[in-house]
Amino acid sequence: MAGASLALPAVVRGQESVFDMMNRGNVLRNVDKDGNTAAAEALIATNEPILSFDTVHNLQLAISQYEPFVAAGGWEEIPQEAFRLMIGKSSPAVIALKRRLISSGDMPLVPNVNDLFDEETDRGVRTFQARHGLILNGQVDEATWYAMNVPAATRLQQLYLNFTRVQSMAANLNPRYVVVNIPAATIEAVNDGMVEQRHTAVVGRVDRATPIMASKISQINFNPYWHVPKSLVERDLTKYMLEDPEYLAKQNIHIYDGSGNEISPASIDWNNLGNAVNYMYRQEPGAENSMGHCKINFYNPYDCYLHDTPTKALFGENARFHSSGCVRVEGVNQLVNWLLRDNGDWDQAKVDMTFESNQRLDVECEARVPIHTTYITAWANRQGTVSFRDDVYKFDEQGKVSFEQA
Repeated sequence: MAGASLALPAVVRGQESVFDMMNRGNVLRNVDKDGNTAAAEALIATNEPILSFDTVHNLQLAISQYEPFVAAGGWEEIPQEAFRLMIGKSSPAVIALKRRLISSGDMPLVPNVNDLFDEETDRGVRTFQARHGLILNGQVDEATWYAMNVPAATRLQQLYLNFTRVQSMAANLNPRYVVVNIPAATIEAVNDGMVEQRHTAVVGRVDRATPIMASKISQINFNPYWHVPKSLVERDLTKYMLEDPEYLAKQNIHIYDGSGNEISPASIDWNNLGNAVNYMYRQEPGAENSMGHCKINFYNPYDCYLHDTPTKALFGENARFHSSGCVRVEGVNQLVNWLLRDNGDWDQAKVDMTFESNQRLDVECEARVPIHTTYITAWANRQGTVSFRDDVYKFDEQGKVSFEQA
């Protein structure tokens, strides 16, 4: 099982022959980095849901492997000198890195651990990164270094907590459902126990957390207006207007009074918060709209929803906790097609065409697919790969295993 191993090789610096030294450069130049990335991704990109009855069983198996490993002392920390190591580097810290990767099952056990960051080490680092939801670059970057130095005992505690969380939720699952896993910032569209779509997401930052709840998806708003929430007017919009009086015009946001009359931004005292919040702020459909080309609605008391976004670059980050509570979805057009497949007259081509038209349209979902926003920081699949995520909202630290759901 990738995640814990009991055996560690002795710290032995390999003795390179002249032949080895002459061929080292050639070997490193021919490293198949793309192949290593593909192999790492294959370990986690299965069709098994993060939230399911099978996950409960898989977490039990992971716990049974971690318990004796933690009792035996767990894995060692890697030194600061391992930071920024990558393919082709030679350093005593590579030895510690290899031992760490072997101990967690990310590298196979070898009889001799030398100080060369070779192809097997590259593959091991990418495997570790895949299991921890990090960018697969084969480098011991900051996020990778910190994740490697989380103690095995902490990881075991995560497995205990998430076993209880998943077990309590699995009993209430329908055959078809959507899961937003907040710590992983991912979305899964599940049907009959299999993931049919998986999407990268951007979720709420710590001070504006995405709420944990269960609901049913009811409606798709194509090319929606965005009505700026009062909280964002107070926190953000007034500040932006003081910095740049043309901000609203650039963002295609219009101001309306209680009677529906449009108000000029120049008529508002942006230093007077009490004055600014008395109006409605509406962003028109289009490329700059904060919700992109669609909004996916489901009942909840938090005014939370899934949506498209014009800021696609955020999906490429390690830590995707940037929103004010709502959830941005990469490849949202595919998810919309999945949600509307019971409507009969919607296919991917029609969804894409409607996106591109920029025309307003609301479509009720014939199938009210359940949606669960969850907090799962550790899970495992049936092939034995154990995945972990950071405790971004500190619920693991608090020992929380159940949540009030809307």
